[in-house]
Amino acid sequence: MNDKIKESEQITSLPSQGSSRRTLTGMYQDWFLDYASYVILERAVPDLDDGLKPVQRRILHSMKRLDDGRYNKVANIVGHTMQLHPHGDASIGDALVQLGQKDLLIDCQGNWGNILTGDGAAAPRYIEARLSKFALDVVFNPKTTDWKLSYDGRNKEPITLPVKFPLLLMQGVEGIAVGLSSKILPHNFNEICDASIAFLEEKPFQIYPDFQTGGLLDVSKYNDGERGGSVKIRAKINKLDNKTLVITEIPYGRTTTSVIESILKANDKGKIKIRKVDDNTAAAVEIQVHLAPGVSSDKTIDALYAFTDCEISLSPNCCVIDHKKPYFLTVSDVLRRATDNAKKLLQKEFCIRKEELFNQLHFASLEKIFIEERIYKDKGFEQAQSMEEACAHIRTRLEPYIASFVRQVTQDDLLKLMEIKMGRILKFNADKASALIARIQEEIAEIDDHLAHIVAYTCDWFRQLKKKYGAAHPRCTELRSFDTIEASKVIEANEKLYINREEGFIGTSLKKDEFIANCSSIDDVIIFYKDGTYKVVRVQDKMFIGKNCIHMAIFKKNDKRTIYNVVYKDGKTGPYYAKRFAVTSITRDRDYNLTRGKPNSRVLYFTANPNGEAEVIKVMLKPTPRMKKLVFEKDFGDLLIKGRQSMGNLLTKNSVYRILLKHRGASTLGGRKVWFDHDVLRLNYEERGTYLGEFKGDDSILVVAQDGSYYTSNFDLNNHYESSILRMEKFDEHKIWTAVLFDADQKNFPYVKRFKFEATSKRLRFIGDNEASKLLILSDTDYPRISVSFGGADSFRDMLVLEIADFIGVKSYRAKGKRLTTYQVEQITELEPVRFLPKEESSSNEDDSPVEEDTDEQMNLFKE
Repeated sequence: MNDKIKESEQITSLPSQGSSRRTLTGMYQDWFLDYASYVILERAVPDLDDGLKPVQRRILHSMKRLDDGRYNKVANIVGHTMQLHPHGDASIGDALVQLGQKDLLIDCQGNWGNILTGDGAAAPRYIEARLSKFALDVVFNPKTTDWKLSYDGRNKEPITLPVKFPLLLMQGVEGIAVGLSSKILPHNFNEICDASIAFLEEKPFQIYPDFQTGGLLDVSKYNDGERGGSVKIRAKINKLDNKTLVITEIPYGRTTTSVIESILKANDKGKIKIRKVDDNTAAAVEIQVHLAPGVSSDKTIDALYAFTDCEISLSPNCCVIDHKKPYFLTVSDVLRRATDNAKKLLQKEFCIRKEELFNQLHFASLEKIFIEERIYKDKGFEQAQSMEEACAHIRTRLEPYIASFVRQVTQDDLLKLMEIKMGRILKFNADKASALIARIQEEIAEIDDHLAHIVAYTCDWFRQLKKKYGAAHPRCTELRSFDTIEASKVIEANEKLYINREEGFIGTSLKKDEFIANCSSIDDVIIFYKDGTYKVVRVQDKMFIGKNCIHMAIFKKNDKRTIYNVVYKDGKTGPYYAKRFAVTSITRDRDYNLTRGKPNSRVLYFTANPNGEAEVIKVMLKPTPRMKKLVFEKDFGDLLIKGRQSMGNLLTKNSVYRILLKHRGASTLGGRKVWFDHDVLRLNYEERGTYLGEFKGDDSILVVAQDGSYYTSNFDLNNHYESSILRMEKFDEHKIWTAVLFDADQKNFPYVKRFKFEATSKRLRFIGDNEASKLLILSDTDYPRISVSFGGADSFRDMLVLEIADFIGVKSYRAKGKRLTTYQVEQITELEPVRFLPKEESSSNEDDSPVEEDTDEQMNLFKE
């Protein structure tokens, strides 16, 4: 060590007189490139052929060498792997635990940690492992494996394992090397099998990631896993009640601990308002978020996605090693290569097996002739003076049968015949020998057929894997398109904005001054002045804005509903104009002008109307000689809403004394047109999805679920809806609905009912409280018709066609309804109606229908 230090000092010190200069350039270039190449090829990046990093390959090879069907201590596996892996036991142990937690190649026993909570595995001496059945079926075959010497030359290790499956896409990988990194997301087992079959059959395919932790996934920018793409992953959040949210699935790469910490951090910063967080995670994730009083659960869900680890973005980078070089590919390229490799390995196994069968068939034929022709009893054989003479005699006797052999008779074949023991000769059975030869020939013919149709066989191989192991790997992550959550719309208004008009300051720290509005730290404020200028500024603790402020409010970008009604004087002696305009988007901290910009212009009247209301004002003029009319009224509803830079309409050229409000007006914008986007399960105003209708103040939306429950909601864009929606439309309390169901409380007999939904924000069931009851048909047709076909022992009965309006009257949604039949039903189908209401009539006319009593004795249509 001292010699090395002295040498280093000699290299880096200044050269003495008479010595030559020595630099580190060459050493750095050579050594660093060697180190970088080693890290890339031997540590961090997986190989394309088997999808494994070197440490993973060595672990699996060591486990195969130790495999006897029983569990082995992980400490023993780690020690055995160290014969092949030139690194410490900690790195091997961590890699083994990560392989085991993927639940694919390793069968684990003991405490292997928890990917949900982030808890680590127990010490290696306490946990055990063995290869899974899948690994034994797919990963290993010594006959098709290429070998190399280990780092110390004492052992052999595989160059790559003969994996007959796209293992890299199933497990995923993440590694950081020198100058590059690899991040391949895990995919679903069954979808990989289907994609491999589609590729072999030359059909299009597409695969998307799937994570053990579940969650929701947006793959709109996945870009086939290529570098530059990205995916968004969200936790699955449900409402336990209006004050409690439950997180049941978390994003990939996160734990319950990290998610809870991010929630608490967002709460401390005031971005969300929660009361407490409970972690009830055991076998499944359960994080309960208790909301503070007065906080919207829908808005909090969006805020959790916007400000916490409940939503993350990942950027895949599919980097792999192929023939000792790194390449950037797509996941489709990886799947094609892995599928082709599986096909070649299966073909190679067949060729090896066929060669073995040929040798077995050849010797079985030789043995049969040798014993049946009693060559061993020939005098020439018995009296041979040497092994060469005996072999020559056997070769001579076999010459008549040469044409029947599958290959040439070699000297080794003759020596093998010489080694047959007398006991085998005495027990020889010609029929059994012929049967063995026939079986071998059949197997060879079968292999030839598989080789001739290797693509079809490979497809069957993947189908067999899916059938055998697919049930254990269902898709955990739900694919869904996400809408973009604007942080300014979901952040909690945890601050209060104040103004000091005397000194011209605004801010959240002026708590003794005039209160303006609740706000958040990322909100903007729009300010209008008497001279007609206005601007938008960021919310701050304290900021000088001037003393001539006439209106101030929280600014909402792209808000087309807030309309400003203004009357201003154009210059010192100019006329008066009235205008209506909206401010949708402007640059922060820049001055704008709602007048024509002339000096001494000023605003005489100003109102901000959040829903486009148009009031009527009274204008009082200054009296002048010969002026007959000193007062007149102006309705802002007569003015069109124009751009913020428009001049407006001329109000008067006379001097104005005062402008007063005559009375408030209604909105001139009409109701909100609302659409429902089924991809993101959210409402919108941008014409995306299904049009629900035009909504005004108290209007609501009817939501009917597939499980026979319903509720009504407002048309707030922050509302969240489940994916199991059966019907969604504007709620009409007069509309009559028809439902056909199997009633679990009544022996699953089919029932029919007609009713009207009632407005309620609470989820209610209209097919009974028994969750086993099943909704078959829900129709809003005025005169619905159904057909009932019978099965089982009643299949001989004729089909029933029923007019529901004639069969049952309108009742409450709580009513049980009327039973259709007690016979075994095969199918109930809704038919096209043959009667229709006149256009001038409404379906509400059915209110006059007689309401029948609910009794236990219901009419049976087929009672004989």
